[in-house]
Amino acid sequence: MQTTDIENFLNKSDYDVRKTGNARWIDQKCTHDVLCIIADCIDEFIQDDTTKIFTVKDIWNSEYAKDNVIDIFSKPDVNNKKAQNEYDKFFGQPIKLLAYSKILTETKKDNRYIYTINHLELLQYIAMREQNALNFLYLYITKVLKDSGLHAEFDAFFNTQTTNSFYQIKKYFSDFTIKYTKINGGTECGRIFTKILNPLAFKLKKKGTIKGYLSKNTILLSDLQYNRLNWRDELSGKDKALTRNEYKPELAETKTEKMALYAINKAKKAVRKYNDKFNIGLSEIKFITEKVKATQIHHIFPQNEFPTIADFIENLIAITPNQHFSMAHPSNQTRYIDKDFQYICLISKTNTIRESILVKKDDFYHFNDYQYLPNTGLNTDEFSLISNLDFGALLSKIDEFYSPLEENKYISLLPK
Repeated sequence: MQTTDIENFLNKSDYDVRKTGNARWIDQKCTHDVLCIIADCIDEFIQDDTTKIFTVKDIWNSEYAKDNVIDIFSKPDVNNKKAQNEYDKFFGQPIKLLAYSKILTETKKDNRYIYTINHLELLQYIAMREQNALNFLYLYITKVLKDSGLHAEFDAFFNTQTTNSFYQIKKYFSDFTIKYTKINGGTECGRIFTKILNPLAFKLKKKGTIKGYLSKNTILLSDLQYNRLNWRDELSGKDKALTRNEYKPELAETKTEKMALYAINKAKKAVRKYNDKFNIGLSEIKFITEKVKATQIHHIFPQNEFPTIADFIENLIAITPNQHFSMAHPSNQTRYIDKDFQYICLISKTNTIRESILVKKDDFYHFNDYQYLPNTGLNTDEFSLISNLDFGALLSKIDEFYSPLEENKYISLLPK
């Protein structure tokens, strides 16, 4: 899904708050990282069944949410009665946003709200990466502001970033919200204002708001996050922090590792679903002798050595059990990566990504993320010098790092 697809979807609806009177089009818990994980929980709950009905409580009581949200976001056990209000906000506010945007369809039955999926592809787009969720938020917030007649005032603030202009836009938004919605307090308006201003400021590389005041510097990604722990940075300082049994939650002893496990498993799930859809579940490495399904999702560059790219979907490739345990890890030595087969994986993955970007134009894979992959795995910066979407140059550079190719024991297995 590309930005134009999201814009086309948003342009079908009128989000004018003056007409709806709905202040909950965005709220305190609607950060991009929370929106991403809640969308993922919904996607896991419905299992591609867009007719399945659910409530907010159904999502927070799901096993998938229990296994991930509690540890990653430091929340109390979902069965703790004292935590019910917190969970209602943490899950409910992003779900209200998804409903207001029309990604979900909301109906009221008796005294409760029930939901169904209206646009599964966009929900899954948001669920896949936090970066996607942030991109959606920026486009969505911009559209709501335009429809509500607020965009010019926000635009004026970003053009003139002074303390005075900050207080003017903050007061303007507060007065607007109190006038057209049921919110009647400036404090609550201020909390919502932050969740609107800062994603825009980050995208525009401008100042925003920190602790209710104009920020001293431009807004950083960390300023937007609900969960500020960066597991990639944490694990980068550890030697082989994750074991090969990384998908066993009981082995993850720290919050950092649990965050990593969630991100990696979600990436694997996305790659498997994508491969099932577009490659009928076969291996991305097209060996004539391999006829069985690709049940294994393999890290091209091992996650224990390269945690910063462990959850990159570009670093994951769908292969068969034989390819995984006999070729990628000879004699099933999972700590060992066969460099000859690693080259084959990179060439095959390049083809998958090229097809995704240039032929399908589905925006599932990102070329710049794929450039970052060999830069990290091969300890270089040469792949950054390649022009955008120049797959020929990228393949040549991969060849250069794995030469001499005639000595590669698997080279004859690649298609011509």
